[in-house]
Amino acid sequence: MDLSTDDKKELLRIARDAISAALKDKPAPPSAKTSEALNELCGAFVTLHLLGELRGCIGYIEPRFSLRETVEEVAQKAALEDPRFPPLTLRELERVEIEISVLSPLQKVADVNEIVVGTHGLVIDAGYTRGLLLPQVAREWGWGREQFLSQTCRKAGLQADAWKQKKVTIYSFTSAVFSEAEMFGVKH
Repeated sequence: MDLSTDDKKELLRIARDAISAALKDKPAPPSAKTSEALNELCGAFVTLHLLGELRGCIGYIEPRFSLRETVEEVAQKAALEDPRFPPLTLRELERVEIEISVLSPLQKVADVNEIVVGTHGLVIDAGYTRGLLLPQVAREWGWGREQFLSQTCRKAGLQADAWKQKKVTIYSFTSAVFSEAEMFGVKH
């Protein structure tokens, strides 16, 4: 999906406004800008960082809603419902940096050698459980292809080498990743 600079900035505003509204127990304000790209059905993740550390990350792999609605919903969930963290506070919101990953459709991986670390994100699907890691995670941790596959299996609650099993399906995707620091030149 081609997102303009204005689209990216609007999505970041939508995310921050949605989190702020949820923390104040108010409805999120409507988005003022319209764009065909923001109305397309698309999967997306919102990642929150506080002082450089992960503070929440939730998203939808497959398209469920328009991109604008997806970002609004998963931003609130990342702030309030990520089970790894307590709910975000208004005080923390002032210092949180928001990053958005807009996902391409999933592609079934026939050969793991097709996976380009740092370009592709992965989904490991064992039928009863799934795990996903965004493309930037492997790059941030300096993982090679096999370690990326193993860590995605662990995210799914599977053994690290489960990706080698025939009953496990591997999918890849790409994502457009952008953050407030990149788009607005400020870090919170």
